[in-house]
Amino acid sequence: MCGRYATTRSNADLTRLFEAVDVAEPLRASWNVAPTDPVPLIRMSKEHEGRVLDTARWGLVPHWAKDLKVGARMINARAETVAELRSFAPSFAKRRCLVPADGWFEWVRDGKEKQAFYMTPADGSPLAFAGLWSAWGPESVLTCSVVTTAAVGGLTRVHDRMPLVLPPERWADWLAGGGEPERLLRPLSVRELDAIEIRPVGPTVGNVRNNGPELIEADPQVTLF
Repeated sequence: MCGRYATTRSNADLTRLFEAVDVAEPLRASWNVAPTDPVPLIRMSKEHEGRVLDTARWGLVPHWAKDLKVGARMINARAETVAELRSFAPSFAKRRCLVPADGWFEWVRDGKEKQAFYMTPADGSPLAFAGLWSAWGPESVLTCSVVTTAAVGGLTRVHDRMPLVLPPERWADWLAGGGEPERLLRPLSVRELDAIEIRPVGPTVGNVRNNGPELIEADPQVTLF
C-alpha cells in the first residue's frame, strides 16, 4: 500500500518534465502527502490535444458514489484487479494518469515499534506512479488513485506492496488508454529497482501535521536491516 508520499516539484518543473500544458492550481511542495490531499497529476486532455498537468484529490471517487468520503478508502488500486473492479475498471480503460512523486513511505513493525522508511531514487530523479482519475459530481471534482503491485527485490523487506512506477518510455502507452493490461501493469524489474534507495527516517512523518524536508532525511540512529 502507498499511503504517504512526497511530491515537491513546481508547476514549471513538472510541465517541462512531462511535456504538458499547465492547467493545475499552483502547487505547494509536500513531503507528507496524505489521503484526500490535493496532488498533481498528468493526464490526457481533448481540449488541449495532449498532456496536461492538473490537480486532483487523492482518493478516487467513482461517478456513482454518493459523496466524496468514499475516496479516503480508494487511494490505491491493486494491479491484479484494477481492470475488473467496478470502482476502477472504467478509469483504467479510459482515464489513466501519471502521479509525479519524489518518493514514498512505508512502515515496518518491530514488536510494538514501527520504523518508517522512505523509498526514493538514489540519484534524486523524479518518479511517475501509474494512476487513475475520475471526475465526480456536478462540479466535476477531479480525484485519483495510485496503482500498486506486488513488491519486488529489496523492497519486499519493507512492504509486500509498492506503487507501480513507470519509466519515461512507458508514459505514452499508459496515458493512451486501451492496451493489454498484462503489459501495461508490468512492474519494474529487480535491476531497475536497484536504483531505488531504501532510507530509514524518523517517526515524525507518521503525523500528517508534520511537513518539511527533514521528514525524508536519513535517521543516523537506525541501521538498515
